Amino acid sequence: MSAPSASRPFDARALTEPVDRRTARAYVKQLKAAGRMPSASPVGLIIGVVVFAVFLLMFGSVFVGIIGSILSLRGGEASVFAIAPVLVFTALVFAAGFVIWGLFTGRIGAGPLRAYRLDRFAQANGMTWYPEAKAPALPGMIFDAGHSRVATDILRGDRPRLVEFANYRYKTGSGKNESTHTWGYVAVKLANPLPHIVLDATGNNGWFGSNLPESFDTHQRLSLEGDFDRYFALYCPEGYERDALYLFTPDIMARFVDNAAALDVEIVDDWLFLYAQRDLSTLDPATWEWLFSVVRSLLDKLAQWERWRDDRLTDAATTRAAASGGAALPFAAPTSALTPPGTLTTPPVGVAPQGRRLKSRFSVFGAILVVGFLAIWAWSFVSPILAAVFGR
Repeated sequence: MSAPSASRPFDARALTEPVDRRTARAYVKQLKAAGRMPSASPVGLIIGVVVFAVFLLMFGSVFVGIIGSILSLRGGEASVFAIAPVLVFTALVFAAGFVIWGLFTGRIGAGPLRAYRLDRFAQANGMTWYPEAKAPALPGMIFDAGHSRVATDILRGDRPRLVEFANYRYKTGSGKNESTHTWGYVAVKLANPLPHIVLDATGNNGWFGSNLPESFDTHQRLSLEGDFDRYFALYCPEGYERDALYLFTPDIMARFVDNAAALDVEIVDDWLFLYAQRDLSTLDPATWEWLFSVVRSLLDKLAQWERWRDDRLTDAATTRAAASGGAALPFAAPTSALTPPGTLTTPPVGVAPQGRRLKSRFSVFGAILVVGFLAIWAWSFVSPILAAVFGR
């Protein structure tokens, strides 16, 4: 991306400068016409009308009931119930009209002012704004959790490498037990795959430990020098401790501590992710200035990471070559012009299978919560039966 680079100064004027709402609505209309922003769907319109109508119907019924009770004490019961249907019908018509007007003018749901500001901010900083992406195909841990996954307010740049900022939501459970989980993320594309490494920031953990949606086997935790462990718990696959030390040299550790101590970090495949349990793509200039500084501080160190090679791939390739007798392929140069059969001088790009994913840990605390909930649920059914049988 070009935004955090020294070649383009940070420009946040689009986030704060005065904007006429009519200008914003006209701009969003152009975005929709160009196919860059979805238009309000008939399904959304119908759902909006029904929800508002039901809400006002319930509210109107309660309101009329209260007024009827008051007037009945004064002998006015007949009059209030005579006008009740008119009041309720008027409320429903008003609700339907308001929703239809709001959806078609962009005052409800579309957020024209927000879209206008973010799109112009993205353009000013060499990026592109996208309103949303459902179930983004990214390998990070938050993208595999729950259901109804959607990324919103995506800002993406591709110079000097692809970087993406976005907000993210997913849901767990269903019905009354459904919960929505809020995240913000920064995704940085790497040139080569790296081992699966997680830096769990200690400063954003809760009373019961990590805030991340996945927990990892403690045997994979690696302690690093200095005070790095005060800020992050680092997890790497077993056997990859030396590789993690190569990647996290003292200068790189210092950059994470100084700039990203409030963020959880995940390296998986050829991606680097920074996570926060809040929106990161906002209209706040200070948040963007901080995020750009974080990315800028890391970009010039990624070249060192991309020189890393997994020696295990060399061992595997050498073993296969030796097993085949080192026979030359029809299009290969003479053996004398190459390295001796059965040997490789440089490991290929990639990660051996044992380094591609960390081993997850079974959450004892989560199991206790589930068992406790089931016990309470079962007792709510059993206790009335016991009371009836034993007369208590």
